[in-house]
Amino acid sequence: MDEYRVLTSPRADDERLLLDPDTADPTYVPAASLDGVEPGNRIRATLDWTGDEPRVTDHELVEATRFHFRRDATPLFEAAADCWQETVTSGEAMGSRLLRNTDSDPVGVVYVFAEQAGARDLFGEFAGGTKPLDPLLDGVTADPPHEVFVLDPADHRCVVVCVAFDPDRRFAETMRDTYRRV
Repeated sequence: MDEYRVLTSPRADDERLLLDPDTADPTYVPAASLDGVEPGNRIRATLDWTGDEPRVTDHELVEATRFHFRRDATPLFEAAADCWQETVTSGEAMGSRLLRNTDSDPVGVVYVFAEQAGARDLFGEFAGGTKPLDPLLDGVTADPPHEVFVLDPADHRCVVVCVAFDPDRRFAETMRDTYRRV
């Protein structure tokens, strides 16, 4: 069994993208073969390559991290907007900030990628797997699973990646309620 990060396929609704976390090599499989597996989950899977397209014959969940992607996200939460402003002011391409709750406990981290002249569609690259999110997750010291929100804000020229450390806590719930795709 090989390990993969599962993403929603940018090609078709009835297919999933399996992304090798080490090489970022993509493999597209029928979504039906991964019933119950959510985008962002990390799995070990056995693939059958004997047909016209590969299909998953067996899989097991390794990590229940979930990914959410939202274009035209509004409003952008204050910590992300502040981080974006600091990043632009300093002339940097990327900024980050540790997020804390009202008791000063760490609840997440936000990464902000400021729009650059001639920039690619970074949001699309994250969503389509051509730019993997795993390197950002590797820097998170809190144990998985996490909840990851990739936002393309309507009112800010940036892409935001927010990692909620615990998907069962209030911060992740607030992010889901605010940025859930409707």
